[in-house]
Amino acid sequence: MTTEHHPNQSSQYAIRIKGLIDPYWDWLLDFTVIHLEPDETLLSGPVVDQAALHGILARIRDLNLTLLSIEQIASDNS
Repeated sequence: MTTEHHPNQSSQYAIRIKGLIDPYWDWLLDFTVIHLEPDETLLSGPVVDQAALHGILARIRDLNLTLLSIEQIASDNS
């Protein structure tokens, strides 16, 4: 099975991490940052493709943050 690539379409993701992060970090781009209780942060926003998603996850890893969950919540092509 093949999937068609649409270059101008993105997917919305919700990423939960342990700890409270600064919502003004420049690498967060178009993400909405919500602090949850207890001691968790929810990042939600558009991700243009899988390479960009892996870049975000690598940044989380490089900052030594604990990834709790990741969920695709919507897609522009759905």
